[in-house]
Amino acid sequence: MFDFTVLVLEDAYPSSVTITLDVLSAATALAAQAGVVAPRWRLCSVDGGSVQLQTGLTVQTSRLPVRPREDRSIWVVPGLGVSPAASLTQRLEYDDAVRAIKALARHAKAGGHVAASCSAVFLLNAAGLLQGRRATTSWWLAPLLKRMGPDSTVDADRMVCADGPVVTAGAAFAQTDLMLHLIRERCGNALADIVSRMLLIDGRQAQAPFIVPEVMANGNDLVARLAARVECALPHPTAVTALAQEFCMSERTLSRHVRRATGKSTLALVQSVRMRRARVLLETSRMTVEQVAEAVGYRDSTALRRLMKRVSGANPGRYRPAVAAP
Repeated sequence: MFDFTVLVLEDAYPSSVTITLDVLSAATALAAQAGVVAPRWRLCSVDGGSVQLQTGLTVQTSRLPVRPREDRSIWVVPGLGVSPAASLTQRLEYDDAVRAIKALARHAKAGGHVAASCSAVFLLNAAGLLQGRRATTSWWLAPLLKRMGPDSTVDADRMVCADGPVVTAGAAFAQTDLMLHLIRERCGNALADIVSRMLLIDGRQAQAPFIVPEVMANGNDLVARLAARVECALPHPTAVTALAQEFCMSERTLSRHVRRATGKSTLALVQSVRMRRARVLLETSRMTVEQVAEAVGYRDSTALRRLMKRVSGANPGRYRPAVAAP
């Protein structure tokens, strides 16, 4: 019996695949130190054999069982290696993707658990596995996932979302966070902790601090202008009502445009701009946290600290550059 089945498709992100294998290899090697049974895993593709990843790298795989018996392994799908919306939609129609989607649906129907990060989350959506569940993906793909899976709750702020037998993660390097989460769930805290220390992986809770609203909007001109208007107004952020008036539309219409482009409300967009500006100031200036809070329109540092803690799971001090010892 296997604990993990890694399902790889052609042209997947090499980093996403190798991160998965590195974490599993480390977990296998370190299991004795943690006092647990070493996890068993296999690397599969829909046809087996050599699978080419992006940049020309290849991996050798076993053929994914068509009708696995009593398979209680967690099926893990690394990122597909595509991000533009049009390319991603087309990628889901390729033969290997269609077969992988069917296999994922069968595995889940038989009671199996599934996990994916980045663009691979769209395979789970196509398999009907996100319906009624909370999920995440790369933050710039979140609006597309929301449109393609309206029955799911897309939480782009989170790095990892676990909802029942389905676990999803953010952008390509969130695969490290995903694997650490899965090792912890399947093999226990002791093994996850020692793997984290040996590989210098620190499980991150959120991708919210990295979100760029204009990029998330996928070229939407209105959102780009709106974000620029909010940032230019700092430290006096304009109220949503005033923004709607400036852009000659009702609050409801503005909200509809913003949500369609980003998956977020207008207020959430404003907060994202303020958060991004605060992070830049913390990373690049010598301003105190109190001064940064004032610069982005908060009356005191407490409000900024609470917002950062709630949205990103970190205090402002985390974004301060490390100071080398003399």
